[in-house]
Amino acid sequence: MTPIVFSTRSYGYLADRMVARASWPRGEVVRTEFPDGERYQRIATEIADRDVIIVGGTIGEADTLELYDLASSVVRAGAYRLTLVIPYFGYSTMERAVRPGEVVTAKTRARLLSSIPEASRGNQVFLLDLHVATIAHYFEGAIRPVHVYGKPIVMAAARRLGGDDFVLACTDAGRAKWVESLANDLGVPAAFVYKRRVDGATTEVTGVSAQVSGKRVVIYDDMIRTGGSLINAARAYRDAGAAAIDAIATHGVLPGDSIEKIRATGLFGHIVVTDSHPRANQQASEFLEVESVAPLLVDHLRDNH
Repeated sequence: MTPIVFSTRSYGYLADRMVARASWPRGEVVRTEFPDGERYQRIATEIADRDVIIVGGTIGEADTLELYDLASSVVRAGAYRLTLVIPYFGYSTMERAVRPGEVVTAKTRARLLSSIPEASRGNQVFLLDLHVATIAHYFEGAIRPVHVYGKPIVMAAARRLGGDDFVLACTDAGRAKWVESLANDLGVPAAFVYKRRVDGATTEVTGVSAQVSGKRVVIYDDMIRTGGSLINAARAYRDAGAAAIDAIATHGVLPGDSIEKIRATGLFGHIVVTDSHPRANQQASEFLEVESVAPLLVDHLRDNH
């Protein structure tokens, strides 16, 4: 059965790219806003007994609720099967509790999305390069989580930036295993930086794990937010003698003027991210290269359907 693709407002660009890639029909939603800010949504495409895909990320509370409202209504309208595609699952700062009484927002939002009514052939959610893989287990009940890895995109970008002789690096030891796996597949050495926590809000780099002197270094992290950790790591690699530094991340969150601050350091040749977050898509430039995840997502959805 050919699926029909809907999206939240923020992810219309990605749904369009997926539709163009797969030649799937695009669903229409009529949207307006009342004077008090309440949203109006109406599904304008017939979906009874149809396989429905909704593309939308949890980039903010309004977007999460828009996704929830639309998905719930799609099921009530008779969708045969519901597939949520969440290219960027936010709330990674609060993905676990550190102190008693802390609210684990990643878990409560997963529970919210798990409460969407079940379509006759079930609900599933596709999640891309989660900050912590265990977040997939926060989804409950009948919904089936599928963790999609952006490894093919990251490897292609790393090879394009680094050529045949480079060091694949990460921002801290916490990502070392993932970067080591990528480096092994690429046939290049891996490196990471050692950090020491100075206080509750500050860390300092104390060393680099591998020989990078005279080498081109490509740093990988799952996401770039303000870029603070990325900049600190790049300085450590530069001080250790790196000849050139580029960076890759799956998710370019990049609030405010983050990308300009990263560029102004002069540490990086290029930054490569995907279009999993609207902010990255909006800020694409010669310096910030944006690769689309549409082909990867379509391939996984085709295999699933």
